Amino acid sequence: MPATSFAHYPKVSVVIVNWNGGDLLTRCVADLSLQTLPPHEVIIVDNASSDGSAQAVGKQFPHVRVIEAGSNLGFAAGNNLAVRMASPDSRWIALLNPDAFPEPTWLQALVEAAIQQPEFAIFGSCLVDANTRNLLDGTGDVYHISGLVWREAHGQPITPEHQQRKEIFSTCAAAGLYRRDVFDALGGFDEDYFCYVEDIDLGFRYQLLGHRCLYVPTSIVYHVGSALTGKRSDFCVYYGHRNLVWTFVKDMPGLLFWLMLPLHLLLNLVTIAYFIKEGQGKVILKAKRDALLGLPGAWRKRQQIQSQRRASLSDIWRLLNKNLSRSKN
Repeated sequence: MPATSFAHYPKVSVVIVNWNGGDLLTRCVADLSLQTLPPHEVIIVDNASSDGSAQAVGKQFPHVRVIEAGSNLGFAAGNNLAVRMASPDSRWIALLNPDAFPEPTWLQALVEAAIQQPEFAIFGSCLVDANTRNLLDGTGDVYHISGLVWREAHGQPITPEHQQRKEIFSTCAAAGLYRRDVFDALGGFDEDYFCYVEDIDLGFRYQLLGHRCLYVPTSIVYHVGSALTGKRSDFCVYYGHRNLVWTFVKDMPGLLFWLMLPLHLLLNLVTIAYFIKEGQGKVILKAKRDALLGLPGAWRKRQQIQSQRRASLSDIWRLLNKNLSRSKN
């Protein structure tokens, strides 16, 4: 389809935060260059990589804008930096991980969904496991009433059910589209998180303002997942389980916070016991200790977030997962 047919489409800045992405980053940008709907711009924020990957991509794809962060800002602050420096003409921000490889219609599907269903402000992609290509990496992020989070349908075969648009709690930031004015109004990602769960937190804050999220199954990305940090690494466990606590404290609204607090405390105790059994006791205890130390700051953020809430408690309750087992997703 000729690019001129997209003249009336809103402009989109695609943002990639890179840290030693190597060949994964090259493949990601190569696939991005084949989009049927070309992005208005592509911005790579390089978090002080030592492998020269961002610079190599910048030479190979001169249209890509590379921003040198100067240090490892983390995923949250890296994305915020890119959005601040993005073209003012871009009404939407699309996030893409270096280990996420979009099909040619990825961005077009997201933007067309945004045009067709303007009542939504976040749009999530269908993440397919890049290693198998016949299993899902996820169809959206789930937030449980306990504060536990996971990726819906992770590891499941693709079925007709997964090929239908539906409302979800939040998109995984490995590939998703965000309305920029809301992103800016919320201050973007919480930079204290550094990485992990920051996308759930941002999605929760969108929801609290009354902005909904839609899963777009025709927007397909092949995702390696934790390619740079390692699945179940100490790094992943620390940031993920520290930030779980802050997200519950900041975002769970009103009476739901107090009603679900005992369940959240139980979740943390069970989590600690589990990781001690798995030989990662030191890192999980450090994560929970630092989460507690950060509670005064999280509570101050809560007061501001909840004072701006527009969604009703019933709206939020409807979106929360209440199943006792993750296998039901």
